Amino acid sequence: MRATLEYAGIRVKDLEASVRFYTKVLGMIERGRKRLGETRGVLVELSGEGGGVPLELNWYERGSTFDTPYVPGEGLDHLGFRVSDLERAVAEAQKAGYPVIQEIKTATNRWVYIQDPNGIWVELNG
Repeated sequence: MRATLEYAGIRVKDLEASVRFYTKVLGMIERGRKRLGETRGVLVELSGEGGGVPLELNWYERGSTFDTPYVPGEGLDHLGFRVSDLERAVAEAQKAGYPVIQEIKTATNRWVYIQDPNGIWVELNG
């Protein structure tokens, strides 16, 4: 059996701050928003301009069985994004209030990490 990643879903504590981060800072596009009555939540589907694996942001209202204490990442290590211009992406993230928290350089590669509004590490590489 072979599997293909269909989408990545993350639980967020502030839906609108998260949508702003992924659309304004990373340039993703909001493709849809749906209220989930059975879970008392909202999901927002985002994708890159050229497609790729969608990112699903999931938020749950108080009293939902899914509204558990928020622990950043809950085992999620990070989300990785390839950007066309790493210097510009880092500058725009910093201007928006998301400073670099770690940077790794090798002779041939560079990875820059920032955090989204939920504390999830976001890797930018170009």
